[in-house]
Amino acid sequence: MVKKELLNKLNIDHTRLSGKRLLLAHSGGPDSSVLAHLLLKEGLNFSVAHCNFQLRASESEADMKFVEAWCREHSIPFFCVKFATEIHKEFYKKSTQVSARDLRYDWFYSLMEVYEFDFLLTAHHLNDQLETFLINTTRGTGISGLLGIQEKETLLRPLRKIPKKELILYAEAEKISWREDQSNTSNAYLRNAIRHQVIPAIEEVVPNALQNFQATLDHLDLANDFILESLETQKNKLFKNTGKSLGIDIKELEKLPSLPFCLHHWFAPFGFDTKEVVKLMESESGKVIYSASHRLIRDRSCITLSLLHSKENNQFLFDPLKNNLDLPIQLSSESIEIKEKETWGSHQAALDKRMLKKPLSLRKSIKGDYFYPTGMKGKKLLSKFFKDEKYSLLEKEQQWLLCSENKIVWVIGKRCDRRFIATKNTKKALLITVV
Repeated sequence: MVKKELLNKLNIDHTRLSGKRLLLAHSGGPDSSVLAHLLLKEGLNFSVAHCNFQLRASESEADMKFVEAWCREHSIPFFCVKFATEIHKEFYKKSTQVSARDLRYDWFYSLMEVYEFDFLLTAHHLNDQLETFLINTTRGTGISGLLGIQEKETLLRPLRKIPKKELILYAEAEKISWREDQSNTSNAYLRNAIRHQVIPAIEEVVPNALQNFQATLDHLDLANDFILESLETQKNKLFKNTGKSLGIDIKELEKLPSLPFCLHHWFAPFGFDTKEVVKLMESESGKVIYSASHRLIRDRSCITLSLLHSKENNQFLFDPLKNNLDLPIQLSSESIEIKEKETWGSHQAALDKRMLKKPLSLRKSIKGDYFYPTGMKGKKLLSKFFKDEKYSLLEKEQQWLLCSENKIVWVIGKRCDRRFIATKNTKKALLITVV
C-alpha cells in the first residue's frame, strides 16, 4: 500500500482545475503516466498530446502506440504528431534536446489555441528541478535560472515538488504501466550525466538533499518575488511615458546600486545587452542602438526606448474639400474671412488659398528641408528649426508637415511658412485646424 503521506502529496489541486479544459503532455514514461492516472482518478476533463520525435525508430513507435492504447481504454481524447527532429536540428543548428523542446511546445500551444484548452500540464518533478538548477549554475545564469522549471499562466507542473522515487513508488503500488526511454540511460546528454552521476553522489553524502533543495527553491521564490517587486517599483519611478516612447533620466539611472543588474532586468526583455546599454549611457547625444523589436536613443540627458515600426507611408494627399479619413492626424478645414487683428493658435493655420498649389500633402521631414518661418526674416533649415525648438530625435520623426507641391506650408502645430499665410488683404482664406 502507498503511504498516506505520499497519497496526500500527490493530490491534484482539484479546485484550480475543476471545470477547465486540460491538455496533458504524455510521453509514456512513468512521470506522465502517474499524472495521467491522477487526472483520471480525479475525474478531470483532459486530453492527451503525445510527441513522436522519431529518434528511436521502433521504440518511438511503441511509445506512441502505448499512450494511444491507454487513451482508448479510458476514453481520453488523443493527439499525436510525428516530428522530423533530425532535419529540424540540422536546419536550425540546434542540439537534439533544444530542437525537441521547441517542436513540442510550439505544437502544444497550437493545440491549446485551436481547441481552446485552459491549461497545459507537464509531469516535471523535483529531480527535474534539481537537474535544471545544476545545469543553469554551470551556465552563469541569474537568479531566475536558479528557480528550477517554472510554472506559467497557462502551463502547470502539478508534480514539481515530488521526488522521482516517490512517483515510482506510487506507480508500482497502483500498478500503473509505463514505458522506459532507453535514451535516458545514456550519459551523452548533460542532463543525463547530472541525473546518473552527480545527483546520486549528492544524495549519498546528503540523504535529505532533495527535500533541502525544495526548501531552497521556496526561499529563492520569495527572494525573487521581492526583487521583482522592488525592480518594478523603481522602474515606475524612472521610466517616463511620453506617448510613443519611454524616457529614462541617465543621472537617475547612475545613482542606482547594482546598475548592471537593473539594466539587465529592464532591457534584456527588449533584446538589449547590458554592456551596450551602459555604452549608450556614456555616449554622445544622438547615438542609437537597435534590437530586433526596439531601439534605444541617447537623447541629451535621457535614453529613450521606443518600438521599431515597419516602414510607414510618409506621404498622404490632403484635400481641404473632402473628409480625409486616411490621414495620420485629424485635420479640419473651412473657408474664412480675415478680420483686423485676428490671432490664431499654434494648432491652426490661416492660409492664402491663392498661394496653395495642388496637390496638398502631409509628409515627414527629409534632409535639406527649409521654410520661411513666420516672425523671422529669410529662410531656415528645418533641422535648425528643430534644434532651436529642442526637438528630441523621436519628436523630429513624428513631426508632420503640410506641403504645397513640395514646399513646406506649415510645420503642423508649430509654425507656418510666411509665404502662404493669410493677411488682412487676403480675399480667399483657408483655416486648417488640428482636431
